[in-house]
Amino acid sequence: MKVAVEGCCHGELDKIYESISYLENKEDVKVDLLLCCGDFQAVRNEGDMKCMAVPAKYRHMQTFYKYYSGEKKAPVLTIFIGGNHEASNHLQELPYGGWVAPNIYYLGYAGIVRFKGVRIGGLSGIFKSHDYKKGHFELPPYSPETLRSVYHIRNIDVFKLKQIKMPIDIFMTHDWPRGIYHYGNTNQLLRQKKFLRQEVESSTLGSPAAAELLDHLQPTYWFSAHLHVKFAALMQHEAKNNAAPKITKFLSLDKCLPHRDFLQIVEVADRPGSSEHLEYDPEWLAILKATDNLQKPSCNFWNPPQDNGLHTRWDFSASEEAMMKVVSDLSGDLCIPENFSLTVPAYDPSRPQPNAHPAYSTNPQTTELCATLSLTDIYILAGQSGQAYGEEGATGATEEEEDEDSTGSVDEPSEYPTDTSGLSSSYNPDEITIEDEWEEVEDEGVECAEGKGTDAVVPEGQVGSQDSDRDSSPQRETANRLILPPPCTAPESEAPLRSLRPLSLPPPSASLSQGSSEEEGSFTSARVPKRNSGETTQGLASHTGGTPQIKRRNQSIYTAVEDEESEECS
Repeated sequence: MKVAVEGCCHGELDKIYESISYLENKEDVKVDLLLCCGDFQAVRNEGDMKCMAVPAKYRHMQTFYKYYSGEKKAPVLTIFIGGNHEASNHLQELPYGGWVAPNIYYLGYAGIVRFKGVRIGGLSGIFKSHDYKKGHFELPPYSPETLRSVYHIRNIDVFKLKQIKMPIDIFMTHDWPRGIYHYGNTNQLLRQKKFLRQEVESSTLGSPAAAELLDHLQPTYWFSAHLHVKFAALMQHEAKNNAAPKITKFLSLDKCLPHRDFLQIVEVADRPGSSEHLEYDPEWLAILKATDNLQKPSCNFWNPPQDNGLHTRWDFSASEEAMMKVVSDLSGDLCIPENFSLTVPAYDPSRPQPNAHPAYSTNPQTTELCATLSLTDIYILAGQSGQAYGEEGATGATEEEEDEDSTGSVDEPSEYPTDTSGLSSSYNPDEITIEDEWEEVEDEGVECAEGKGTDAVVPEGQVGSQDSDRDSSPQRETANRLILPPPCTAPESEAPLRSLRPLSLPPPSASLSQGSSEEEGSFTSARVPKRNSGETTQGLASHTGGTPQIKRRNQSIYTAVEDEESEECS
């Protein structure tokens, strides 16, 4: 199936869907699924805008509210994770995932679903060690600290994902797994993003938690965003259980702006005969049930249970019996019900309410799922505990610390051996700073490199290199216990690869191949229409290699404001 992957959305749904439509019409293909890697900005009204950690001048309504209100409907099934610029009060209503609008599905703090037999997982937020061990205690209205800590990932969610034993086809995180940049064209990355050099060379860029999950899950594809650059890598994992070593194809994309590589179409092998509907994953739901009592809406540190003699249970992986119980709870129907409903009023352009307060409301989707599976709505639990957590000294990063640490470095000792215990000193000219005291200045060479959309190519010699940051994850078991429907098992049965070819992602200006018989699931080329802001056709062609200018009735919404270039890594 054709999967469109998008980097940082920033609320630009109209532009993204128009880009997909352009590709479909031009190349005579049909996109089956859209995956968005964070900063989705599901802003429903003015109150939600106050729950985004961005300066006031970047708080724009954008176009999501049209899909939320029913004025428009997403033309393609869309699945997304959260980043670090979100309407956090909205996403907190759906801790286990759910519909934010018809045909637009949020994976929750962490989640796994199935579509056409393909298992798709994700982890929302970005890594910050000072909040990593806390519970999800935040509530609106947020303080300056909780406005940011609310989107920081927590070890409880990573712990749940590490209970997964069956193969994952696609996984998404907003920030990059630490060390992944060593498996791609690192030199090209540093030519485009010079400010990353210090952290790349010291191997402190990215999320150590995501690196741990990459080693444990070993998915076929891993998609990210956050750093506003297109980067591809190919990572060969260590062989486990005498099986052939698995390969993960990594791709990170840019934000949705003119002349940026923000969209790529990937060919993913689906499973014939599988459901055409989005489905729950029995293994994941069984893990949610097993770990339900571990969740505490507290700002106190929590350590996951370990096999150290102090805990009666430390393995919360799903047994066949537990998965069958989940299927029974759902009356044998794994299809995710299309039960979206409005929980707050949608934005009305004719009646703006700039003084609207952030809403704290429960979501019927979460209520229904919790009742069916005997889960705890942790958003309600946090509300019952009161907002005292935010008043009893629950502190997050200061603005200065957060901005310095934006690329994923850690700032205090943690359980990760790669932690350098030092704040990042990188200055990122492509991020939104909360205090908003500067404008982006990038040299012309970097802009040209980004505008041309040159692909990252994995050097031949790096493909087989070993990951220097392995964890002690348990060995994954063979997925032959419960198959409802069976996940994509092709990676398990593949013969050992005798010769690994470098991964070369075609630039967006290349033509889209009509399916590849040589390698299923390989990245396919996609021409992404470069957004224009009133340029002449001749001027546009100079940037895109001849891409025709697209005429639109709402051309004004595509105007590129130079200030947007100072948006934060999302």
